Amino acid sequence: MTNKKQRKSTRLTTILKSVLVISTILLLCAAIYGVYLTKQAEFAVNQAHEKIDGRENSSKRDGKVQPLKDNLSILLIGVDDSEVRQQGADASRSDALMLATLNNKSKTVKLVSIPRDAYVYIPAAGYQDKITHSHSLGGAISTIETVEELFDVPVDYYVRMNFNAFIDVVNALDGVEATVPYELLEKDEFDRTAVHLMPGKQTLNGSEALAFARTRKQDTDVDRGKRQQELVQAIVKKAASMESVLKYDDVMRAVGSNMKTDLTFSEIKSFLYYLSKGMPQIDTLTLEGEDENLPEGYYYIVDETSRQLISEKLRKHLGLPVTTSTELETNTHE
Repeated sequence: MTNKKQRKSTRLTTILKSVLVISTILLLCAAIYGVYLTKQAEFAVNQAHEKIDGRENSSKRDGKVQPLKDNLSILLIGVDDSEVRQQGADASRSDALMLATLNNKSKTVKLVSIPRDAYVYIPAAGYQDKITHSHSLGGAISTIETVEELFDVPVDYYVRMNFNAFIDVVNALDGVEATVPYELLEKDEFDRTAVHLMPGKQTLNGSEALAFARTRKQDTDVDRGKRQQELVQAIVKKAASMESVLKYDDVMRAVGSNMKTDLTFSEIKSFLYYLSKGMPQIDTLTLEGEDENLPEGYYYIVDETSRQLISEKLRKHLGLPVTTSTELETNTHE
């Protein structure tokens, strides 16, 4: 009887030891993977980091802002610097341009898409032209100054991403959901007419998402901007989900050589707080205007009332003084 009890006790001890060993191994693997991801992320961000000479902070700020302490803004610049276009990163035009403001107290985001053909003043050139030309006239700093001039708000940080990075990020997240408004036959990243989408809500891969973001054959630049805003929200939503945590390694690999930003690794890590409670509230804004054919070519003439109202909303969201008399929106999240 004693031997039977001893054998039973020995088997139980062995099982407990095995469970303990397996649990320890799993915890170690998780810890090692966490360290690996952090190192991968840090390497990718360091590779992507690009400091603009002579610019410590926006000229519209008294000093440099601090993520999670201050309200701030980020300019998202999408460029086509592919071999097909035979353009370098700095010589390329901006194909997508969005300004996001982040409110530290409410953890909300306001996102405005700027039509690529918007007729605006470009400080680097000293004259008005399509905003898409601002990047080819002076790189990221030229586009930053143009957007600051347009909305009278500081641009605290920028992220410039080419098509390869966008495609790889979407693929690394196993695609993103979007609602395709109409049947779409569009060129892919290699300028081949290879993307064919039918109307309806669906999961898009990287190439399909890029075509969805770029097409403007059947609608307007404003609609195009709204599609791009939809994709940004879809990417943030997917990135905020628990199922995407183990995909961050692939995401970091994607952005390393195809993205440039003046954000440091520690600053980027602090932004994860905005995703710590899931999808943040993102309010999208539309810059109204109308198409016009001028002697110099086709332009999108910005509606001054719309521009002013967006300027006020962004300034209010950033906690900056609003000096005009235009009626502001009432929003409890601001």
